[in-house]
Amino acid sequence: MIKVSETAKQKVVALMTEEGFDSDTDFVRVGVKSGGCSGLSYELKFDNAVGDTDKLFEDNQVRILVDKKSFLYLVGTTLEYSGGLNGKGFVFNNPNAQRTCGCGESFSL
Repeated sequence: MIKVSETAKQKVVALMTEEGFDSDTDFVRVGVKSGGCSGLSYELKFDNAVGDTDKLFEDNQVRILVDKKSFLYLVGTTLEYSGGLNGKGFVFNNPNAQRTCGCGESFSL
């Protein structure tokens, strides 16, 4: 399961609306790909279709899609949003990551 903080939910809904998606019917697609300074990096985008290998979660009224391969890396993760002076953006609090890079966009197991 992937959790979504209240601040992340508010930002997701605003961005989805801005990009022409409907947060009641469309999805946030979260994934992992090879790359980044720690070996694996996070992907986050909006989608309106569920694939055959997708797992669907809903937390805090946000519908999340995760492909089967990425799910193993992301189980237990909380999606948060930071708008502080040190930078703005989504932050993945992943209990599976043994090491993360300074920017927080990549990790390794």
